Amino acid sequence: MISLILFAFLYLPVHADDGKGKNNVTFGPEKGSLVIVGGAMKDSNIVLKFIELAGGKNAAFVVIPTASGADSINHQRYTRFLTRLGVKNIQIVHTYDPEVANTEEFVAPIKNANAVWFGGGRQWRLVDAYANTLTEIEIRKVLDRGGVIGGSSAGATIQGSFLARGDTKTNRIMMGDHQEGFNYLKNSAIDQHLLVRNRQFDLIEILQEVPGLLGIGLDENTAIIVQGNKFEVLGQSFVAIYDTGLWQEEEKTDEKSTLPNQGKFFLLRAGDKYDMEKREVYHWNGSNREISIDR
Repeated sequence: MISLILFAFLYLPVHADDGKGKNNVTFGPEKGSLVIVGGAMKDSNIVLKFIELAGGKNAAFVVIPTASGADSINHQRYTRFLTRLGVKNIQIVHTYDPEVANTEEFVAPIKNANAVWFGGGRQWRLVDAYANTLTEIEIRKVLDRGGVIGGSSAGATIQGSFLARGDTKTNRIMMGDHQEGFNYLKNSAIDQHLLVRNRQFDLIEILQEVPGLLGIGLDENTAIIVQGNKFEVLGQSFVAIYDTGLWQEEEKTDEKSTLPNQGKFFLLRAGDKYDMEKREVYHWNGSNREISIDR
């Protein structure tokens, strides 16, 4: 039976809820799928799942490398993760200029796309280039017609509603000068490179300030596949879940936290599933019966 690994950590008391994010529900798109990857992209099974959700190798793919900040874009470099697995119909869509991103000519490839992929780099660059433009509208329509949006590293974080590490000065600031993501995963804050870069405690800062959010931290070569209100973990490492509803409240120190040792998050691994609306964890046992772990 796959065991759920709990990771606990003693931390500062939780701030009183100021109402931001309170009683909000976390959920994915009504149609289509999200593939949210923690970085590195060395697990072919994650890319194969992305291709499958797009409709197969003959589907139309768009890759957006804008988060990289590169002066020039090497098409082969940014599409290799797909071409090595047999995908041929790929177009690069890229600009740093929101005026260009707001033109019909620029968004034409997205209108025909079954899948859009956001590459890594700095997530605020995606906001500066595409927020409130025709490009942002057309990307969301990919989901409306049953397609898939995916991304790794910065391309993972941009899919949340709160933009973690969105500061233009440094990625070490969790709540910076850009705080709004593209909101494909409602009421969430997403972090990446979690364990490899020792970031497992960083999302706590955001959840203390906006306690209604669901925090999701992904290690490298690990993804969540989001469909509707649920996701499944795929890949080689762990996904951390941060839910303030499981934290011990400051004014109730005589009560035990739902997580052991007043922990602030727990870990999921490949095959584990999570209901974001109910905030309940599921994983398989040997007889394929789902076991729920109550919030």
